[in-house]
Amino acid sequence: MGPINLLWLQAAGCGGCTMAILEQGRAGWFAELASFGINLLWHPSVSEATADEVTDLLADVAAERTALSILVVEGAVLRGPNGSGRFNMLGGTGRSMASWIGELAPRADYVVAVGSCSAYGGVPAAGHNPTDASGLQFLGTEPGGVLGAAFRSKAGLPVINIAGCAPHPGWIAETLAALALGDFSDSALDSFARPKFFAEHLAHHGCARNEFYEFKASAEAMSQRGCLMEHLGCKATQAVGDCNQRAWNGGGSCTQGGYPCIACTSPGFEAASNYMTTAKVAGIPVGLPLDMPKAWFVALAALSKSATPKRVRANANADHVVVPPTPSGQRRK
Repeated sequence: MGPINLLWLQAAGCGGCTMAILEQGRAGWFAELASFGINLLWHPSVSEATADEVTDLLADVAAERTALSILVVEGAVLRGPNGSGRFNMLGGTGRSMASWIGELAPRADYVVAVGSCSAYGGVPAAGHNPTDASGLQFLGTEPGGVLGAAFRSKAGLPVINIAGCAPHPGWIAETLAALALGDFSDSALDSFARPKFFAEHLAHHGCARNEFYEFKASAEAMSQRGCLMEHLGCKATQAVGDCNQRAWNGGGSCTQGGYPCIACTSPGFEAASNYMTTAKVAGIPVGLPLDMPKAWFVALAALSKSATPKRVRANANADHVVVPPTPSGQRRK
């Protein structure tokens, strides 16, 4: 078996996906890649190779003189103006990133979109999308994208979408490891081509604010400890991802840091007009928890609020613990 060659390209994005992965693993991401036998051919932000070294490498990959096991694309692909792709050129090559991706993707055993921009278009595709930004195989929820809905890599898989803005570093590392080990198939992907090992969870699972959610004890300001769903825009009950079940580079998550989940793993998350306000109709949140009918939610919310312990209610609207829990048999001082 030859080397598992990985080529990482950065299209139109902020570079946050790269920043997310660099601290992965106790010994760092590069050591983790090596432990799974992955050879990083080139990454524009971390590799030393430049100029002719890179253009020669890309030419060798395109001509299949150098095998390409995994092509990773970070950032949306800009197809404008007028389908030329010249809004996003790969420096020194005289060719657009869209052109390079279109040539290299069919040469790869696997194609991986890292981040919601390369998966679905993300932030660059927001609004009226003047650059004609797109994901590799989706534009929002619509299949197609730059490579087309019918695209399959040499291993027979569609583009693997490690969605997120930015994705959890573990999602990236574990997907690459599974590909290196040959332990990945079409059945491992959900309907938006996200790996199921994280997409079959909700960001709500493991949230430190779940006691407040259970009693619908809601925060009304960003600094407060209560549930962020009812008033402050949190979509964790609708967003896929095990974000609150594993630490991010040592600890923390969006909700643990006091910020609402914006459902960044979902196509079209960038279309929200205000991430910190919950859209409502007749006082009922528009985005209800997955699988919960509106009537059930209204009834459950009313019942939960009527049963809210004073401790939970007091703490929900404070920025620190006002009333601590008191174990049975002890008196509160």
